[in-house]
Amino acid sequence: MGEINLARVDERLIHGQVMTTLSQKAGVNSIFVVDEVVAKDKFMRGLYKSAGGRTGQKTIVITPDKAKYYWDEFNFKDYSCILIAKTVGVMYELVKHGVPMKELNIGGIAKKDPATDLQVTKAVYLNKNDALLLKEMNEKYGVEDIYFQATPSLPRTELKEILKKFDL
Repeated sequence: MGEINLARVDERLIHGQVMTTLSQKAGVNSIFVVDEVVAKDKFMRGLYKSAGGRTGQKTIVITPDKAKYYWDEFNFKDYSCILIAKTVGVMYELVKHGVPMKELNIGGIAKKDPATDLQVTKAVYLNKNDALLLKEMNEKYGVEDIYFQATPSLPRTELKEILKKFDL
């Protein structure tokens, strides 16, 4: 049975030294990129597989539905993976479906709506809905360690500190 060693939300998905460093985490043998658009675009899929391959890990690019199916049918086989998606919503959907994860790193989310998005760290803008989803993932679905950290060399900001910014 496979396992998710680290889940990460980062709009850039796989990029440079961050993924190289994260992929060296003990026991990781693969990177699962979960994104509807990238998985359906042959060129982009190839680009991300190539970028992930530079980390030395097998890289699998799939849609959220395929990720759910792959967990339901195969429990991610023997992959110990980093699971990465662009949005909190996709990660929430996977957790709610039953894909187990204990650690969720929020790495980089850009501002989309100045009226609702709050800068919570240097690299992350979050709206209240996403904050509520993270809170629910932690409290209801057992994602024990949710934190904000754009790169492994920067200090972590814990979920409870972020939730205070939304009065949650």
